[in-house]
Amino acid sequence: MRHLISLKEQSREDLIAILDIARELKSRRRAGHLTNLLPAKTLVMLFQKTSTRTRVSFEVAMTELGGHSVFLDSRSTQFLLTDYRDEIRALMRFGHVLMMRALRSADVLTAASYNQIPVIDGCSEKYHPAQTLGDVLTMIEHSGGLDKIGKVAWLGPQNNVSNTLKLACAKLGLELVLGAPETDPASVDPELDREAEKSERIRITNDPDEAVRGADYVHTDTWMNMEFFEAGRVKPEFSDEYERRKAAFIPYQLNAALLARNAPSARVMHCMPCHPGYEIARDAIDHPNSVIFDQAENRLHIEKAILIWLLGVRI
Repeated sequence: MRHLISLKEQSREDLIAILDIARELKSRRRAGHLTNLLPAKTLVMLFQKTSTRTRVSFEVAMTELGGHSVFLDSRSTQFLLTDYRDEIRALMRFGHVLMMRALRSADVLTAASYNQIPVIDGCSEKYHPAQTLGDVLTMIEHSGGLDKIGKVAWLGPQNNVSNTLKLACAKLGLELVLGAPETDPASVDPELDREAEKSERIRITNDPDEAVRGADYVHTDTWMNMEFFEAGRVKPEFSDEYERRKAAFIPYQLNAALLARNAPSARVMHCMPCHPGYEIARDAIDHPNSVIFDQAENRLHIEKAILIWLLGVRI
């Protein structure tokens, strides 16, 4: 049974197949053609943490494929009152695919281990595969093909998004330079790191200018973890770490001056939500080279492709 969790479980050919499906489905959508490929199928979406793009994109994807999606916030279910293993096994009896936005990737792996239905890691502390595949789709579109994507750069700490990005780049033969002063401890996956490091085209530097110099694409993501906040404010227990990260990572901010100095034609990418003044400046979000909102849209198309590929449906 197929699952999409960390991209460790996919081959290069698998990734290309998903990307090809996404491009075809996007083309059909733009031509106004219906893609009623998953009638009477249900996607169960379990959210242990909040989301905007992940929820909306997966829900719309399933609707446009002719299926149905069920949204569950774990805080309003009985997951907090019982053994997770029992509850998740019961929940999977009601759907054809399970997507989880999880606090712990271990919970996603547990669900997948039962092999009842395909399981998707919709974002955890270690992985974000749908985001990465949507990002690669965006780079393919703007470069005119996978083999035409030049240097890819990452700015900021290594985290769940950079994990899957570097593994996808390694498997697809893309050059990636991570301008990363440190790694979020919660995101560390030694097995993923070893697999990515097999590629000589994946490099790490603590010099942001070196990372960006000559890049075709520059990616960034938030410096902070969602768990630091409650009602939009920093929790007292995380205030020191919040301030430390601001000071440590400000040299790695993606801004127009950094681009002008090192890669004037580089396209700006951010998985969103953006935090202007922190990991990205307003002049980068609104830069003529920004493709951030193309990225956001491509979550829809790649997630359709993921669902189709997981269920083995021919298009």
